[in-house]
Amino acid sequence: MGKVLVLYDSRTGNTEKMAYLVAEGAKRVEGIEVRIKKVDDATREDVLWADGLAVGSPTHMGIISWKLKKFFDEELGELWGEIDGKIACAFSSSGGWGGGNEVACMSILTVLMNFGFLVFGVTDYVGKKFTLHYGAVVAGEPRSEEEKEACRRLGERLAQYVAIFFDGKKELLERIRTFEGKFKD
Repeated sequence: MGKVLVLYDSRTGNTEKMAYLVAEGAKRVEGIEVRIKKVDDATREDVLWADGLAVGSPTHMGIISWKLKKFFDEELGELWGEIDGKIACAFSSSGGWGGGNEVACMSILTVLMNFGFLVFGVTDYVGKKFTLHYGAVVAGEPRSEEEKEACRRLGERLAQYVAIFFDGKKELLERIRTFEGKFKD
């Protein structure tokens, strides 16, 4: 059984709402166990437990929050080289559109890559001109169905990759590649 951890920091509750939607999406994949942890309550054992990790941060000047950075530096620093090959993705909420949330996702992905996580973006469109190539992003809290579905789709895709690579469910790969939400001219 594949295991997904949704790890997040949230000051206003917006990123926390995203985290629960990401977890909801991960639960769409049969046989995946999902845990949600606020960074204040997370431990290195949580990361060791997980096959897949979704990391969410409020956008802090275009980068990862200091609490998440501290967690990676202090809690996971000793795991350098021991968590290679796990699958991961990012999501972020900012104060407004153009607030740097895609840059914050790239900041999260950079940290994850340094630990050896296999990171991904999602090519699916969840609404007209609405995709999540670098991760799920919203301005404020997720309100529209497209914003909510972006979070769910990110979690679902993470769980699908975990099921493929850790549980051997290769048939899901073809389903991902032929998904109807792909952009078509």
